[in-house]
Order: sequence, then C-alpha cells, then structure tokens
Amino acid sequence: MSYLGVEASVSGRRWVGPGIEVERQAEAMGQQIGLPLPLCAVLARLGVPVEEAQGYLEPKLRDLLPDPRSLKDMETAAQRFLGAVKGRQRIAIFADYDVDGGTSAALLIDWLRQMGRQATLYVPDRIDEGYGPNVPAMRELAQAHDLIICVDCGTLSHEPIAACKGLADVVILDHHLGGEALPDCLAVVNPNRQDEDGALAHLCAAAVVFLMLVEAGRQMRNEGAQGPDLMAMLDLVALATVADVAPLKGVNRALVQQGLKVMGRRARTGLVALSDVARLEQAPSAYHLGYVLGPRVNAGGRIGQADLGARLLASDNPIEAQAMAERLDQLNAERREIEATVRAQALAQAEARGLDRPLVWAAGEGWHPGVVGIVASRLKEQTNRPAVVIGLADGEGKGSGRSVAGVDLGAAIQRLATEGQLIKGGGHKMAAGLTVAQDQLENAMARLSDLLEKQGAGQMGPADLRVDGTLMPGAATVELIDQLQQAGPFGAGASGPRFAFPDVQIAFAKEVGSGHLKISFGDGLGARMDAISFGAFDGPLGPALMGHAGRRFHLAGRIEINEWGGRRQAQLMLEDAAPA
Repeated sequence: MSYLGVEASVSGRRWVGPGIEVERQAEAMGQQIGLPLPLCAVLARLGVPVEEAQGYLEPKLRDLLPDPRSLKDMETAAQRFLGAVKGRQRIAIFADYDVDGGTSAALLIDWLRQMGRQATLYVPDRIDEGYGPNVPAMRELAQAHDLIICVDCGTLSHEPIAACKGLADVVILDHHLGGEALPDCLAVVNPNRQDEDGALAHLCAAAVVFLMLVEAGRQMRNEGAQGPDLMAMLDLVALATVADVAPLKGVNRALVQQGLKVMGRRARTGLVALSDVARLEQAPSAYHLGYVLGPRVNAGGRIGQADLGARLLASDNPIEAQAMAERLDQLNAERREIEATVRAQALAQAEARGLDRPLVWAAGEGWHPGVVGIVASRLKEQTNRPAVVIGLADGEGKGSGRSVAGVDLGAAIQRLATEGQLIKGGGHKMAAGLTVAQDQLENAMARLSDLLEKQGAGQMGPADLRVDGTLMPGAATVELIDQLQQAGPFGAGASGPRFAFPDVQIAFAKEVGSGHLKISFGDGLGARMDAISFGAFDGPLGPALMGHAGRRFHLAGRIEINEWGGRRQAQLMLEDAAPA
C-alpha cells in the first residue's frame, strides 16, 4: 500500500511507509523510554528491540567485538606475524588496489612502524596484472621475503600462492567468497570461507586485519609485552567498511562510529592531507567516507599508480602526504571524466538490450577497467537490478558487477567460473569481478542472467521510495536531527532516515549551480523550511517544482543540518515530490 497515496511520484516512484508492526513498535518504544517518535520509527525499522534501544544508540566496541579466535587460522596467522616481527624477518604485504586493500595494508604498515619494523608494499597494476596475486609477482616477493601477507585478496589464488612454496610463508587475510578448496599456505583467515559459519561474513578485509592485530595484541600481553594502540587505528577500519559497502550492522556499526571519532581528531597524516585537498571542513560522517574520501583513495588504483592510496594512508610525512593527496585528487577528477563517457555509452547499450531483465549489462571496446565498477553501480542504482559492465581489449573482457539486496552476485559469478564460462571470477554478495573471453561474452551473460533470475532479480520493479514517517516543517529541528544521528552511522544495510512533509506550499524556488534546485516551503501555519535537491534538473523533479503555480505538494527526503556562518539550521535534502 502506498504512503500518503503516492503511487507514482514526480519521478515515477511509489512511496512506501512503515508497516503496522513497525509503527506499533515505534509507539511502544516512545511510550516506554521517552524518545522522540521519529527516532523510534527509525529504530523500529532497523529492527532494534525496545529493551535494546538505549544500548543501540551508544554502541560499545568492547561489547560487540567478536573473539578473533572464532575465525579459523587466526591464532596461527597472528603467531606467524609476531614471529616475523620478533625475528626481524622480511615481511611483504600484497594488497588489493581498492580502499579496503589500501587501508588493510596501511593498518599493518602503521602497526609495524610503531614496533620499529618495516614491510615491503606490493599493489598489482589493475590493467597489467589484474586483481589479486599473480605468479611472477608472488615468486619475486617470496625470493626476497620470509613472510607474505595477502590482504583483501588471495582466497582463490591457488597457483600464485603455490609459487611461494619452499620460499616464503603466506598468510591470507581476506573476506571474498572462498571456493571448496583453499590455497596451500600457512593460514587463510576469511569469514567467507566455505567452512566458516557466516556469523562474521559482513566484515570487510580491513576489519579482518584489525581482528588479527587484536589477536596479536592478546598473544603479546600473554608474554608480558605491549603492542600499539589499536583504537587509534579505527579510522582506517571505518573508511574501509563504508567504502567497501559492508553492511553497517553489529560490530561494523561500532567500528565505523568509533572510527569517525578517531578521524575527527585529525591525527593520521595521510587522511588529514586527503581531507584538506577535498575541502572537507567539518567532522567527517559516513557519507564523507563513501563519497568524498573513498573515491580519492580509489583513484590511484583505478586510473593511476596502483599503490598511491595505500602509501598515502600509511604515510607519516606531511610533505609527501600532501603531494600524494593532490595527485589522487587530480586522478579522481580525471576518473570522473572517463566515467561520464563510459556511463553514457553503457546506458545506451543497456537500454537497447532492455532494462527490465534480471541482469543489466554492457560491454565496450577500450572501456577503462578502472571505471567499469562505478558505472555498474550507477546502472544498478538506476534500474534496481544487478548490473555488470565490461571493458574489452585483445579478445578478452574484464568487468565488474554490483548487486541489489537479496541477490548474491558473487556466488553466481563464482559458479560461472567453475562451469568454465569465465576465465576467472569471484567477489561477495554485493560486488564481484570477472574476466571473460570475448567470444564467450553473450553466452556467459545469458547464463548469469538465468542464475540471477532464480534468485528473484527479474521480479524487481523501479525502486520504491521508503519513508519512515511524516514531519511538519516546525518539527524538523536541529535537536531532532542530532538525535537521529545517534541511530547511525547510516549506509549499506542500515539506510538513513527519510521523512515526508505532507501537503506543503512552495514559497520560493530557484535553480542554483549546475542543475540544482533550491526551494523554501511551509505548512501554512508559519513554519518554513529550506530544501535543496542536487541534480534536480537532470530529471523531472526540478521542472515540476519550478513550475508549481501555487499547487501544494508532498515532499520527501532526508533532513540534515546546514552549517553556515556559525549558524546551524535544519535543511531538507529533497529526493522526491508528489502533488498533494
């Protein structure tokens, strides 16, 4: 049933409100513990029981952090790591080229530096080497090191790991979906191994690395020694968790909330330089990790120097960090230009193929491998379907896919690889990568579409707009917004609050910047509120509200605090509208 009777909004979406059970729980929560009803509505929608509400608003990492030893091979991995540190052995870190890999590497480098040790960092080139360990690189590292730690990769890299046999020990700290057999190495710590129970499947690789350092600290304390302050490293774990779109539930939520506090202290040289070059002038939120800092860290691995993000995050030299941050900012701007070109071509191709199928996909000659994942994400958002985008070169396609809730893309792609329809492929539920022979492309995508259809992907319509409840302009106060933020951080698996403002009148509307809309609206009782909608004129929302002609509308979006000139005011981030 639609909310406020909105079956098709200005942007063509149906509005969906809370179910009866959620409304009842929200009312009960408000009566029993005296929290504002809008906050109770959000907590109830997130599935927080009444008796746990107060604790949820103040998550304690000590209460939520799992025992690292609950993961297989963890004790062995930590023991070998400490053995290399004590024995002054040569350590190499083989990291993926994305944010999760970069932060994982930086965690280890920072820890080792505080212990007076160093490590060799190796990040493969996305175009020349592709994802994960490869035989030449691993063999070269093994000949010059005693221990190789693979972070955010390695679980499916049987042949490259085997190349190290008899030369160096290998420890894998990963979170990507494992196969039936594991690589032949000393330890594979991965919550997504086939023989794990899945209780920690939502952890990103940096969180797995953090747990290994927690276990290393425990082993050190048993021997009367003290390791570095791990709480001060949670800024890196928070950045990885949000940027890798790990669900913000359980310990992930506590890691991000605590990590944001650490980041706010501006103690990490690389992150300070990156924040400054991105002109981040306020305390960071989960949004800034995912959309401001994360893309810049990723830019090196996408279209530039693969190890640049990891080196920046691990840097303790302000001058070097400033130079690397500026380079990443420049690369990110170049990435946006490349992405825009590929995105337009991919969308046109996907539309010609049909956007109502279980899988939306596109492939193009010369499409840059560094942007196909972002473009797949945009197609997924636009169609509410799993999307795969592939760049073709020399008879081979390298692609990336993004999925929607309830559809396990990683498992489907891994099955395709085991069936021989892909050269290689893997990932996790929401994101995956693949390599396919160009002459097998059509067959592979048809088979992938069939597998995803069996998971229900083909039954999805345009994304509904979920609304937590209604607010009047006068009730959307700074105090309420501060309280709502306590239920965060918000992101994957825990979407932020969204409210509808029913039957309001637009008093002022203006196009600002490049296609953005700024309005002021009121309820006719004296209360007024400002709203902004970015990119509103790229679709029907901007023209509809500019030409309101005095008509009344229901408005929907997220409320946030606008800080300007020392003043804090409530503002609506407008997402949709419907005639009242």
